[in-house]
Amino acid sequence: MDQLKRSLLDAPIIEKDGYHYFVHPISDGVPMLKPELLREIVIRIIRKADLEDVDKIVTPAAMGIHISTAVSLMTDIPLVVIRKRQYGLDGEVALFQETGYSESEMYINDVYEGDRVLVLDDVLSTGGTLKAILGSLEDIGADVVDLVAVIKKVGGENALESTDYDAKTLINVDVDDAEVVIVDEHGDG
Repeated sequence: MDQLKRSLLDAPIIEKDGYHYFVHPISDGVPMLKPELLREIVIRIIRKADLEDVDKIVTPAAMGIHISTAVSLMTDIPLVVIRKRQYGLDGEVALFQETGYSESEMYINDVYEGDRVLVLDDVLSTGGTLKAILGSLEDIGADVVDLVAVIKKVGGENALESTDYDAKTLINVDVDDAEVVIVDEHGDG
């Protein structure tokens, strides 16, 4: 059994306001992230993603950073982090993200018209964050070459379904009766 699948099956489940969350090192930073799990994920992303002619990796803060940093180190593709803090730098673009459990503004710098980007994130659940990011990248005039999320949580509404984008995922899961259920161990794409 691979590291990602095993770690998800062993993940604790918590309930907040009737919503069941799995607590996982990739999506939450706890329990600790073991190097062999991160290594496996990065190798699988590199094998699955279309990286040809990608100029930049784009990821939202905070839980996409460690994955995207490792992919950047392995591919020599520069990394842009979409932040929750505004700095007011030239070319900064604000976006509004709405998920199943929060709303906030985020900010993009260093992505320009004509840039070819890989959008990379930890978990695709409601799709609200990725939909907002993709819309802002379109407004900038960047070309989204590929979109990859490590884990897809199925079973609810997904805002990406109303877009022209299909996310590739490494594994698809659901939370049923307070446990993680592997829906597709190979993910989408």
